[in-house]
Amino acid sequence: MQPTASEGRGPASFGPPAPAPGLPVLPELAERLFRCATGAGPEPVGGSRDLLEAACGYWSRRGLETDTYHVAAGPGAQPLLLALLAAIGGDVLLTRPCAAWYAAPAVLLGRPAYHAPTPAECGGVPDPFALLETVRRVRAEGGDPRVLLLSVADDPCGTVPPPEVLHEVCEAALGEGMLIVSDETYRDTLHEPGTVLFSPAEMHPNDVVVLTDLGAAHVPPGWPAAVVRFPNTWRGGELHAATLDIMAGLRTVLAGPVAAAVAHALTEPQPVAARTAAAARLHGTLAAAVHRTVTAAGALCRPPQAGSHVYVDLDPLRHALEARGISDSVDLENHLSERLGEPVPGGHRFGDGPDALRARLSTGPLLGGSDSERLRTLTAEDPLLLQHVDRALALLRDTLVELDDDQRADA
Repeated sequence: MQPTASEGRGPASFGPPAPAPGLPVLPELAERLFRCATGAGPEPVGGSRDLLEAACGYWSRRGLETDTYHVAAGPGAQPLLLALLAAIGGDVLLTRPCAAWYAAPAVLLGRPAYHAPTPAECGGVPDPFALLETVRRVRAEGGDPRVLLLSVADDPCGTVPPPEVLHEVCEAALGEGMLIVSDETYRDTLHEPGTVLFSPAEMHPNDVVVLTDLGAAHVPPGWPAAVVRFPNTWRGGELHAATLDIMAGLRTVLAGPVAAAVAHALTEPQPVAARTAAAARLHGTLAAAVHRTVTAAGALCRPPQAGSHVYVDLDPLRHALEARGISDSVDLENHLSERLGEPVPGGHRFGDGPDALRARLSTGPLLGGSDSERLRTLTAEDPLLLQHVDRALALLRDTLVELDDDQRADA
C-alpha cells in the first residue's frame, strides 16, 4: 500500500494558502503580552510552571484530570506533533480528508503516512472497518502503523463524530496496538451548546495523547501556541520525556511574552471565555449560511458543527466545471480563489485525491475587511444582515449558481 504523496502543483506542497485574518486581538491578552514584553529570559522547554498549571486547569474543567508532569507546551501544534511523532516512531494513519498540516511532520521525519476514508456522517475519524483494512494492508506490505491521528472537531469538515462512531474507531485502533493522538484544537468552537463532544481520552485515558492548538479559540492565530497532554501512565511519562528531549534539541520553545498571555488565556477569565463563546456563535451562523448557499447550488456538504470551515464537494457540477477547463481540485482551487478573491484550498491539500472536486470554504472572509468591521460583525444581533456579509455570500452564491446554470443548459 503506497503512502500518501504530496502533490507537486500549487504554491505549497504541505499546506493551503494563508487563511483570512481572524477577529481582532482581545485587549486583555494584548495588555498581558505587552506587560511581559520586557522579559529577556528564555522560556523553559515544554513551558513554565505557570503555563503548565493553567493547561492542567483547562483540561480538568473538561473532565480530564491532569498534572504538570504529563503536559508540554510549544509554539504551535505542528512542531509539537513533529516532536511527538519522532518520539513514538512508526507509521502514521490519518483520515481522508484531514487537516492540511497533519501529513507534513511525518513526511519531514521520513515516515509513511496512510489515509483511511471517513464515514458518511462525519469527518475527523476514519471509518472503523476502513481503518482495520488499512492497518492490515500496511502490515502485509511490511509497514509498522503505530499512531492514529484523529480530530473530534474536524478541520476541514467542521463536524463532530457521534460518540458511538468515535468509540468504535478507538476500539479498533487500540485493538491493533496503536496509540491515539486526538487533535482537539476546535473543541471549544462548537456552534451549538447542545452538541455532544467526547474526547477519546475520556474513553481510554491510558492510551490517548491530546493535542490542542490554542490559536483556534483562545489566542490570536498569529501567536503560535499549543499544548499536549500525555496519559498518566508509565508509558505516558516515557513519551513525555522523549518528546521534551526532541523539543530541547530543536529549541522548540514559546516566546516568553506569548507564554504569559497563553497562561492567562488558559485560566479562561470572563473576557476570554466570553470572546470564545461569541466567536463560536458567530462562526456557526456564518458557516450555516455558507452551507445553505452551497447546497442550494447543488453541491454536497456535511452540515458544520464546529470551527470556521465547511468542506464542499462540487462533483455534482463536474460537467460545468470541466466545460470551463476545471478537471481537478488544483484547478478548482485556482478558479474559486480567483473568483472569490480569497484563498480557497482544494481537496488535495487535505489528503483527498486531486481528481475529487472538493474544496474548503472558510467563514473568515465574511467577517469583514478591517478590525472595526470584524468587531461589528462579532457584536451584530444578526450578522447576516450586514452589507459586507451579504455581499460575500452573494458572490459565493453567484459563483456556484453560474456553474449550476451551465450544467442545466448543457443537460
